[in-house]
Amino acid sequence: MGNLKKILLSVSIACGASFSASAQCESYTMDWNALSSDYNPQPEWLKDAKFGIYLHWGVYSVPAYSYEWYPRHMFMPSRKEYAYHKAHYGDPAEFGYEKLVPMFTAEKFDAKEWVDLFQKAGAKFGGQVAEHHDGFAMWNSSITPWNAALMGPKRDVLREYSDELRKHGMKVMTTFHHARLLQRYRDTKNPQDPDFWDMYDSHFPYLEGMPTTSDNPMLRLLYGNVTPEEFYDPIWFGELKEVIDNYQPDIIYFDAWLDKIPEEYLYKFSKYYIEDGRKRNKDVAIFRKQGDLPLNVSMEILEKSRKQEIVPQLWTTEETISTDSWCYTEDMELRESRDLVNVLIDVVSKNGVLLLNVSPRADGVIPVEQQEILLGIGDWLNVNGEAIYGTRPWYTFGEGPTAQPEGDFANHKEFMKLKYSPEDVRYTTKGDAVYAITLGMPEAGKTVCFKGFGSVASKAHKVKNVSVLGTNEPIKWDHASDGLRVQVPAMNGDKALVFKVELDQN
Repeated sequence: MGNLKKILLSVSIACGASFSASAQCESYTMDWNALSSDYNPQPEWLKDAKFGIYLHWGVYSVPAYSYEWYPRHMFMPSRKEYAYHKAHYGDPAEFGYEKLVPMFTAEKFDAKEWVDLFQKAGAKFGGQVAEHHDGFAMWNSSITPWNAALMGPKRDVLREYSDELRKHGMKVMTTFHHARLLQRYRDTKNPQDPDFWDMYDSHFPYLEGMPTTSDNPMLRLLYGNVTPEEFYDPIWFGELKEVIDNYQPDIIYFDAWLDKIPEEYLYKFSKYYIEDGRKRNKDVAIFRKQGDLPLNVSMEILEKSRKQEIVPQLWTTEETISTDSWCYTEDMELRESRDLVNVLIDVVSKNGVLLLNVSPRADGVIPVEQQEILLGIGDWLNVNGEAIYGTRPWYTFGEGPTAQPEGDFANHKEFMKLKYSPEDVRYTTKGDAVYAITLGMPEAGKTVCFKGFGSVASKAHKVKNVSVLGTNEPIKWDHASDGLRVQVPAMNGDKALVFKVELDQN
């Protein structure tokens, strides 16, 4: 740890602030089963919440070009980001990523405006990227000087945002993508080798003549140009501990690549977070991808994809409000609120939780176009939320002609093209009610048949009433042998329609 201590000392002198290196990872007898013996990785509050909103917002929002991997690709001569950066800011060898930091001023950031909007959209928890692959922390850190309280906005963004979420009665999530920050391929690959550019395990490429290879102590920290031992603790684990201690998030999310972190550090984090939750009497959750942590201490999160069936363990999927980039770009193409409502319904019907990403501009403003999408979701939930919040899966998730793609993120482009129809139905249940939801507005006067009510399992309970959320109009219905036949009332709008089916439980 000696080298990193020297780096931090020199940085402290230069910045007039104090930064510290924590102790090496202490020895653990790792017992994942014992760790989870009295820990519930699927908190009841999350099972009820169903919907959260978070955001990608940081220094990478400044160029507003391409997507959030701009910090990596701007150094690669074969990439469009390199050409863009050179044309707009200068040669990356001279104008590195670190020189974009002062341009990230967030002068219009207003945490209350954000949280007011997210609550109107119907979210029950909120979050933000605490640190992306780019090494810039969005909180007041004593581990790295590259943080929003000391540079750029010169505000503790995470403090303002998390405090405002809690004032609104919402849970707080922080996401960490910094497992990729360590430069793992220094001096091991030839930049002339095409495979060199595929080394995604390290966000910043080690290229001679670029700031990514600088000996400057400050730049070494930003670009992950440290040894693995220095990186794992204090940087990887130390930053997590710092956020846990000072901000008490209800959820910590990891964006894959934890297989590059030694297991002892993964265990150390999990143990610390779970035990901290116990001390604070908090039911905390850990989201992870690609099997990066055991499911007895974590929850599976998918990216831009969904389950095919109901699964027993609660799971999460993340979608973004655009069709491509997770951060704001000038030319981003946005999704439609009705499609995102359908994704939410499909996810909830299969025992899932939807996490939706939004993309503020570098100045902290969420563009009006994105706000309108969120408010469209909120308008639907304001009428139909009882079919979502606090529900559980029925015996079947649904029926209909639209088939989903197979697989996870590898097929995300096919998931993006997916369009449901009013003939597609999803079910949720709560108390003595089953909610049959058409993924679109069926034609008024048409009779629809909910086949889920034609099974032996559903006939164990007698249907006593059918209504439609959002109208007091009496509904004509008949529980036939092939299912529940219901006549569609005249309704406004083009989003999903919810039929509330009340059952006689006696």
